[in-house]
This record gives sequence, structure tokens and C-alpha cells, in this order.
Amino acid sequence: MAMLEKLIGFIPTRNGEGVREFYEGKLGLRFLDDDKFALVFEAGDTMIRIARVGEFTPARFTILGWETHGIEQDVRDLATRGITFERFGFIEQDDLGIWTSPSGAKVAWFKDPDGNTLSLSQHT
Repeated sequence: MAMLEKLIGFIPTRNGEGVREFYEGKLGLRFLDDDKFALVFEAGDTMIRIARVGEFTPARFTILGWETHGIEQDVRDLATRGITFERFGFIEQDDLGIWTSPSGAKVAWFKDPDGNTLSLSQHT
């Protein structure tokens, strides 16, 4: 099925202010364009469009995540760039905010300037 080859991620933003600094400056994504409808970034070979949608209520769940092979180091690195990792009272998380699932996968969550929940995960 060759027509579904390259993934493009979409994330909503209220107006785009501060979004470039977050995704480019803090997360280290490569900025490609601001076409006035969205700020466009590249994460590996994936395009991410931060779409200007006006007012919205952020979802209460993860809308986009990145797989890592060294979650502890990546969480530490992002924390030094000003990323705050979420804490939840209903799951057990380590000192870095990383939850280990029953399968052994590890996940840490954080929010962008619009309150969208993003994550890092390491799978066994």
C-alpha cells in the first residue's frame, strides 16, 4: 500500500506565539516554514504541522510522542532545557517522572505551551 508511506503529525495551537521557541529551541526540532496556517517542523523524516486553530480545549491524553532508546538521559536533557515532566497521582513514577508499564515500556509526559500532552517512550 504505497500511498500511505510518510506520516505527517498535526498539533493544534491557539495562535502560534511561543510555539516555535518550544518545538525548535527546547525540543530541538528543525523549523521548516511558517505558512500562516501552521508552523512546520521536521522530526527525523516526519513533518509536524503546528496548526493555528484558534481556541480549543487540549485533549486529556497524549496526542504525539517520540520513541527513544535512552529515556532517562533524554528526560534529563529536556529538563535542562526547561521542559517540566508531568506527575500523575494514579500511577507510580520514578524521580524523573518516568512510569514503567507492566510490559516494561517506560513513558514520560510533558506539555507544550498550549497544554497539549506529548510523551517520550522507550519500548523493550
